[in-house]
Amino acid sequence: MSNPSSSWVAQFNPGDRVEISPRDVGFHGSWYAGTVVRREAKNTNRYVVEYDQLYADESGEKLLQETLDWVQLRPPPPPPEKKVQFKFEDEVEAFYSDGWWEGAIIAEHSGGKFAVFLRGFDEQIVFEEKDLRLPVQWVKGKWEPRFKQVQREKENSNFSKEVMKFTQGMQVEVLTDEDGLKGAWFAATIIEPSGEDKYLIEYKTLRNDDDTEFLREVIRACNIRPCPPEIIVVDGFKVWDAVDAYYNEGWWVGVIAKVLINSNYEVNFIEYDEKTTFNQADLRPHQDWLNGKWVVP
Repeated sequence: MSNPSSSWVAQFNPGDRVEISPRDVGFHGSWYAGTVVRREAKNTNRYVVEYDQLYADESGEKLLQETLDWVQLRPPPPPPEKKVQFKFEDEVEAFYSDGWWEGAIIAEHSGGKFAVFLRGFDEQIVFEEKDLRLPVQWVKGKWEPRFKQVQREKENSNFSKEVMKFTQGMQVEVLTDEDGLKGAWFAATIIEPSGEDKYLIEYKTLRNDDDTEFLREVIRACNIRPCPPEIIVVDGFKVWDAVDAYYNEGWWVGVIAKVLINSNYEVNFIEYDEKTTFNQADLRPHQDWLNGKWVVP
């Protein structure tokens, strides 16, 4: 790379490994791995590149090549200097659909997994830690963090994010890590704080093993959220609408796969890739609790 003038322009050579930011509709905020094939013409700053995992046709026999401006290219980001400890509300890039996509962690799961809201897909998807990285930007040949909180964390190892505080008796929804229930939100009541950023809660629909009383558990604050506001659906749902379906005493994230008669819908559960039929009365528009606000995909 070089700096040919005061107005800095990156220079690439044939064979250089790069990441590519497509400008096509639906690809905003993503980066895909590829290789520089050649400069489009002498004295231009446009390059022919070939993607590693995007193909020119459905047969998957020929890799896609495109001619792009230099600002859509960058070298592959370097690995972090030390292991990254991802946390609730971190801005991240997640490897999904053969590329790196912008998102934010909205819940922490056991086993080193994280629920991430991907803005490009308007979906909540669970990723393993190995498929996440911190967002960085390439500015005049140097790598810089994209978000101030990332820089503060690098400068101050004691940096911690503000976690929402809940009060006794507050009605909430809880994300559980129990086998068979992962990815679902259950109605609960805050009983009392229980250590740092943890709360004793009582479920409103789940009961203990003896079925004598409602189940109580200590839950991390990052897996608790206020009850979402009601959204009245007047004209029904459409295919691809993101919804929550009431199933097995909880709300499960899904997508409308098919519109049926009599206000019935076939819903595909994102977490388990299963389809089930629901009446509209058991569905609600999906909302995500991000940075203290409700976001509707």
